[in-house]
Amino acid sequence: MRLRTKIILLAVLPLLGATLLIAFAVVRQERELGRRQSEVVRSAYMSTAQNELRHYMALALSTISPLYNTQRDDDEIKQQVLQRLAALDYGADGYFFLYDLNGVNLMHPRQPELVGRNLMNLRGADGQFPIRQMTERARAGGGFVTYMWNKPSTQVPALKIAYVTPLARWNWWFGTGVYVDDIDSVLVQLERDMSANAAATLRLIAGASVLAIALVVVCGLYIGLLELRSADAQLTLLARQVVSSQEDERAHLSRELHDGTSQTLVSVKLLVEAALERLSPDAAEGRTLRRAVDRLEQALAEVRGMSHRLRPEMLDTLGLPAALEQLGLEMCPGDEPVFQMRVEGGLRELPDGIKTVLFRVTQEALTNIRKHARASHVRLDLEFLDGDGVRLAIEDDGHGFDAEDLFAHPRRGIGLRNMRERLAAIGGTLELVSRSGRTAVRALVPESAIRRFAKS
Repeated sequence: MRLRTKIILLAVLPLLGATLLIAFAVVRQERELGRRQSEVVRSAYMSTAQNELRHYMALALSTISPLYNTQRDDDEIKQQVLQRLAALDYGADGYFFLYDLNGVNLMHPRQPELVGRNLMNLRGADGQFPIRQMTERARAGGGFVTYMWNKPSTQVPALKIAYVTPLARWNWWFGTGVYVDDIDSVLVQLERDMSANAAATLRLIAGASVLAIALVVVCGLYIGLLELRSADAQLTLLARQVVSSQEDERAHLSRELHDGTSQTLVSVKLLVEAALERLSPDAAEGRTLRRAVDRLEQALAEVRGMSHRLRPEMLDTLGLPAALEQLGLEMCPGDEPVFQMRVEGGLRELPDGIKTVLFRVTQEALTNIRKHARASHVRLDLEFLDGDGVRLAIEDDGHGFDAEDLFAHPRRGIGLRNMRERLAAIGGTLELVSRSGRTAVRALVPESAIRRFAKS
């Protein structure tokens, strides 16, 4: 695993862990908050219902008190109290009911079929005995009772809270109640809202986490790209240094051959020629010395050729066009193949690194043409582009080759790879087109590469 991948994982994994912990805490807090909020809402709702019942009971007492406080116990006064309680009506589900302490219903405006019945043993939907509970509460002085009772508007059992008050002198008790089943729908809606808010929060956390992870990955890739560019720049610089050191060594060897070995051969040749002049022309020693002179001349020509190929002096003294022309004439002597050269654009001096690479590319191309192309014509074009760099093209009319197959083969096309790598090292490009009857090698060095070499 590479260092960059390790760094990204070290950044992403703790972030994922923290995100999961935050999400778990949010879900847990949402549940706890929902539970507490439900308790608070239920408590507030029940408290409001109880206050409302106290208000209704105070209203009822203020209505029947003038009759009850007359101290009359006859049926007429009781009937008036019963009628007034029956007339107290507040909504479809709001009414008063009246029982005696034995559980007999005396008045029920919503369910008249219950009047006259003893409901002490009536069981509610929850299995409890609501009339018995309210009777016991009335005997104890009155208060609140919660139970299940059919809701008149829906005819469905619903939770109800009632407040009962005794009329002790008559052995009666009456009460009223409000249905609190709406609190369940309110709590359900509240729970849905809380869940929706929690889900939105989780989505926000997930989105932020994805964004953070993406940012970490992008930063890692950016850092990797910077490292790749830096490594590429270092490799390019190293390649330049290798090429430069190679050319320096070639120049050193060229000077040694020209100034050392070549001069030594010239001295030996002169000494042999001087000895040859003192001998008789017909002497056997003379014929041997003349052969030695011929061999020395051949060796001297080979040394000078090696010196020139290693580092042509014309490249440093007369410039690139003259050096290329001389190279072409040397590589294509005689009439086969015919060499032509054309120079276009405004001539200018190029940096040594650029000149050397273009010279070596030309040298490699001409060597390939001489060995493999069987061409009859070779043309070299050197074009100095106005502000766009320099272009070099070598074309021949040989039988051509398959460029893709040549580059794909690991043991073939080494010279073409060297040409491409040399140009890439200085920021240039190589284009190769080959078919039967025409092969073109085109090298382009942009102005930016020339300027960069000029500064270095």
